[in-house]
Parts: sequence; structure tokens; C-alpha cells
Amino acid sequence: MKRSRIGKIVGSVVFAVVFIGLMGYVVMRLWNATLPLIIQGVSAITFWQALALLLLSRLLFGGFRGPWNKPGFGGFNRDQWKNRMAERWQQLSPEQRERMRQRWGRRCGSDDEARPDDSTKDVS
Repeated sequence: MKRSRIGKIVGSVVFAVVFIGLMGYVVMRLWNATLPLIIQGVSAITFWQALALLLLSRLLFGGFRGPWNKPGFGGFNRDQWKNRMAERWQQLSPEQRERMRQRWGRRCGSDDEARPDDSTKDVS
């Protein structure tokens, strides 16, 4: 049983390394085949620069979502959490909301006067 578990871990690591390497190679080839020809002054990149570009684009545009952010994983999902907090906020009385705003304002250092209460908004 230990061998199969270790084998799965080693297989997963090998697959991840191969997949990341393949993605870096694809990014490098696509960059080098298109951008230097389309945009003057853009030079070809190396494999390691392609991996860095892939990582940067993942950080900027995709994030690193793991299984903890998918529905059904331990009952935790970011969207479910936001919805649950919004429902709880709606159930608070106006006095409780104001106390909560003041408490969080003191914690976060925001000015309570700067943000009007949503129940007293001027509708014109």
C-alpha cells in the first residue's frame, strides 16, 4: 500500500513538472512565432523567460485556485461564503449594522463620517 501511495505522489510530481515544462515551451514557441513578427522591437524569449511570463500571467489574470475553492471541498467555497455573509448582513437590524460599521471602522482605521449609511441615502 505504501508503494502505491508513493508511486502516485511521484507520478503526480512527474506529471506536474512535464505539464509545466510543456506549457512553458508552448508559450515560448507562440511568443517567438508571433510577437517579433507583429511588433517591431520585440525580441524572442528563452524557455525560462516563457516560464516566468506564464507565472506572471497566472498571477495577474488567473490566480492560483486550488481544490479548496471548488464546491464540495470540505464545505468551503468563496462564493458560498460571500453569499452567507451577505445574508447575515441583511438579517441585522439598522442599529446592529451601524455598530458593526463602527467596530470595523475602528479596526481598519476608516472614517465613519466619510461613508453614509445605506439606509439614509438621499434618493433624488
